[in-house]
Order: sequence, then C-alpha cells, then structure tokens
Amino acid sequence: MQLNDKEKQALKDLQSQEKLCKEKYDKYAQQAHDPVLTNLFNELATEEQQHYDSLNQVLTQGTVPQVNCNDSKGKNYNPTATYSQGDNSAFKTEDSFLATDCIATEKLVSGEYNDDVFVFGDSDVRKLFADIQVEEQNHAEMLYKYKVSNGMAN
Repeated sequence: MQLNDKEKQALKDLQSQEKLCKEKYDKYAQQAHDPVLTNLFNELATEEQQHYDSLNQVLTQGTVPQVNCNDSKGKNYNPTATYSQGDNSAFKTEDSFLATDCIATEKLVSGEYNDDVFVFGDSDVRKLFADIQVEEQNHAEMLYKYKVSNGMAN
C-alpha cells in the first residue's frame, strides 16, 4: 500500500496519541492505590501499545494487521469493588481522579479515530481504525464501570 502525505501524517498523529495513552497508563498504574485499578491500567497500557504497533505496521510496512472488532471487553468487564460507597479517603479521591482523567483521554482519542477514518480510502485501514476506536470506547467503559463499582460515579 502506498500512503500519501496526509495519510502518513494522520498515522503519525494517532501514534502520538497512542504513545501518550500508554505512557499515561504506565504512570497511573504506579500512582494508583487500588490494585484493581493498577491492574486495569496495566492491561490498558498493553492494549495501547498494540494500537501503536498496528499503526506503525501500516506506516512502515504498508500492511494492515488483522482485526476482530471485538466490542465485548467493556461489556463483560466486572471489577471488584475496593472502596465502599461512604469511603471518602484521599486514596479513593486520587484513584477516582486518575480513572476520570483516563476516561476523558479515551473520549478524545476515540474522536480522533472517528475523524481520521475519512482520510483513508483503503477499506482495511478504515476497518483497523474502527476496531481501535471500539477498543478505545471499551477502555472508557471499563474505567467507568470501575468508578461505578467503587462509588465514584456521579
């Protein structure tokens, strides 16, 4: 596949977003007080790295990895609650902030894929973008479910 300049730039921009997401999840995994949240951040960091690698494959090799458009990961996520409803501890407040910040980031990145999908005429790249966008939405859903289970959602 031969990419034009606009497509290359879109891929590089998306890679920057994925790199930032991975770095954020790595950092937040170290800052989180709840081991359940730490594990979730580590899992999401791994998936963000996979997104980065998929984009890199398109950019450097001109090939598109296989995708499965799996949208069940968020739906099936059922975290164990660590904090009680009435817990107003600093740890709970800090973990809530980290989860909320990541939800906002996932919304932003999901929107980028929604916009950039129209830069590409290649249906396989468009399918890859749709798959990654679904996974970004799953990440936000998992983080939200974490917040709900721990009495953090308003």
